[in-house]
Amino acid sequence: MVEIDLKGRTGIVTGGASGIGKAIVEKLLQCGAGVVIADINEKQGLVVEEKFKNRYGNCLFVQTDVTRRRDIEEMVIKTKKEYGRIDFLVNNAGILIPRLLVDPAGKEEITEEIFDRITGINQKGTVFCAQAVAREMIKDKIKGVIVNVSSESGLEGSEGQSIYAGTKAAMYSFTRSWAKELGRYGIRVVGIAPGILEPTALRTPEYERALAYTRGITVEQLRQSYEKVSIPLGRVGTLEEVANVVAFLISDLASYITGTVINISGGKSRG
Repeated sequence: MVEIDLKGRTGIVTGGASGIGKAIVEKLLQCGAGVVIADINEKQGLVVEEKFKNRYGNCLFVQTDVTRRRDIEEMVIKTKKEYGRIDFLVNNAGILIPRLLVDPAGKEEITEEIFDRITGINQKGTVFCAQAVAREMIKDKIKGVIVNVSSESGLEGSEGQSIYAGTKAAMYSFTRSWAKELGRYGIRVVGIAPGILEPTALRTPEYERALAYTRGITVEQLRQSYEKVSIPLGRVGTLEEVANVVAFLISDLASYITGTVINISGGKSRG
């Protein structure tokens, strides 16, 4: 069995204090990397930092709002100060607020505020985190890796989650376009698109209530619907399985992979 070795490499995982991001941080630490946990939630971030420092060492929490250029710049500065270099960035920070394009009842409809919030975190944050990190990689002549976290909904679309799905569709174009721009510097840009996974912090009671409403069903029916989706492997995915792919993509084992998004969904389809 080939072990993934990331010793001597350091980088950033946005949204790293919970869910998929936290699982990615832990996996990268297990592989020997130094990791900056960038997250807007200071309380949760500090708890994760302490836990992982005690278990693995070599990690640092930096409170970061990815919608603010200044926060992103400070995140990069602190990473360089702590580790001296940036070898990878995992653009994982994201938010999901279920809303309908048109709701005749006027309860759960897309508003300008919600549109700006989702696109600000999911799309704008991805662009400017990638820009800030890529600039440092080029300056330091580091053949680094940028991983964009998309979603299978980015290609399939998702009822009641069109703005979220749209931002995740953008990850496909960002990944392909930036791979073409940054390849000349030896920088790889790849993406992952998880399908249905074990519950994370995104699947809150409020999220389930709003999503069920947009689909005209009860919360219980929503939960049962996950079981009716066609997944050839017959189960939902785990956070660790997603993290394993990210670690592989960052490693030299994936040295000739760039400009593509890997679907991690167990073969999921609607049919």
